[in-house]
Amino acid sequence: MTTPSPHWQMAVDLERCIGCHACSVACKVENDIELGVFRTRVLYHDHGAFPETRRSFLPTLCMQCADAPCMTACPSGAISRQEDGIVRIAPDTCDKWESCIKTCPYGALHIDPVQKIADKCDFCSHRLEQSMAPACVEACPADVLIFGDINDDQSPVSRFYQRHGSELKGLRVERGTRPQVCYRGVGTVVPQAAVDKLPDGRAHDPVDYEIDQWASR
Repeated sequence: MTTPSPHWQMAVDLERCIGCHACSVACKVENDIELGVFRTRVLYHDHGAFPETRRSFLPTLCMQCADAPCMTACPSGAISRQEDGIVRIAPDTCDKWESCIKTCPYGALHIDPVQKIADKCDFCSHRLEQSMAPACVEACPADVLIFGDINDDQSPVSRFYQRHGSELKGLRVERGTRPQVCYRGVGTVVPQAAVDKLPDGRAHDPVDYEIDQWASR
């Protein structure tokens, strides 16, 4: 019997996120991400009225969309979705037009300020080749990021889907992107209003973690 090739997916359990930014820091260190740009962000959303106020946390990264608009928009064909489910950028082919950034509804892409090419999360592909989990997954102290091969029914992400599948949602699914990163707790732990304020067609603000400030920028 032929073993199916791995198909990598991630789920995010918002009920467990404490907003520590370990995932963002681990990502920057592991992938040598330049100052002022991020592949992974944890965003804040304050809501409620005193004394019943709350702060929610929303980790964001590339959604590895099955119908990735960045891939369609790229005029040089530098972006492709491969058999393992990961959307990757070929640095030697990137033409620096920034078309991909303008079409991403999650603000997941940016231009590397040194190399001057598009960059984003690729689930730490170099680590996957060594049978290691992405850096963000290993660094998270609260087990917020659940990752694995969805073709393996015993993988962490498959087991999470089995337990919580009815609770999982993709972000901005109405855009037809078919995101492959799903979230538990949207609309409960994290209000839909926070998702609605994610950057659309532009990179995340490099200095502002407070999502409520973005509408005025």
